[in-house]
Amino acid sequence: MSQLWVDTGQGYMASDVLSETWRTSLQPITRFRQFCDVQAAIGTGAGEKYVWPIFGDTVDNGSRRLDETQKMPETSFPMYQGEVVMSEYGISVPSTLKYETMSQYNMPAVITKTLKNDANRSFDREAHAAFDSTILRAVGSSTATISLTDNSTPSGANNVNMLKGHVKTLRDIMEERNIPVFDGEDYMCVARPTTFSPLVDDLESVFQYTTEGYTRIVNGERGRYSSIRFVTQTNVESEGWSNGKSDAAYFFGADTVTEAIAVSEELRGKIPDDYGRGRGVAWYYIGAFAITHANTTNEESKRQARIIKWDSTT
Repeated sequence: MSQLWVDTGQGYMASDVLSETWRTSLQPITRFRQFCDVQAAIGTGAGEKYVWPIFGDTVDNGSRRLDETQKMPETSFPMYQGEVVMSEYGISVPSTLKYETMSQYNMPAVITKTLKNDANRSFDREAHAAFDSTILRAVGSSTATISLTDNSTPSGANNVNMLKGHVKTLRDIMEERNIPVFDGEDYMCVARPTTFSPLVDDLESVFQYTTEGYTRIVNGERGRYSSIRFVTQTNVESEGWSNGKSDAAYFFGADTVTEAIAVSEELRGKIPDDYGRGRGVAWYYIGAFAITHANTTNEESKRQARIIKWDSTT
């Protein structure tokens, strides 16, 4: 496939075909990143800080009924600016002409796959960091009770497994807060597989007997219960809570995290040096992830928070 690489004149070899194929192959294995809203920040000379508008709901929630002679009332809605500083991401794997020629394996393909897995973990961890900055923290107790705080700090140690009652309570909280659903019908929850273990039997039963009109719509989806779809992830390490009964989980709907992209992820080949003996391939990206509703200056802005973290102090 060497004929696909073209010298860009900027210190590296590029292949639009390979980069597009590689980029497409990343999509089915992402977990947190798949829920981000993409903002195209493509262009040069615009500065490293990217800014986008964020709109809230109308301030006046009163009646909209009008008397015949009444003047049309007016209201307003909050508008904020989200901002993030763009960063470079990437890593390379060096190789040699002899290594590629003599190896019994297709080393360019092996390196490309390895870089794909590395990029997947990197992007998901960056997206997770944005999800993890939510102000809404839920700590469970008994079989259904939730203690919710909105100051980025959980109220105490979480000493229970995540159970059906907790899931229903969290769904009610999201609905009461008017958090928009993800797909027009359901909310989402992302966590490590062991976090869902107490729910697995119920989820499998629900999936088995509610197949009509239900299909899995996102990567890593495990099942659905009480209008929440559950997605497993292993790109982000366990938080290692002291009691070991549960782990971090993120409940959310739509409009959660923004991904600003200046340069989409791509493969870059090293221009061969040392008379063609020195080789290498890298992945490269310019962008950033940030929680969309990050303004917490007052109660109104706090009500716009879209993500609830199942959390613990230890």
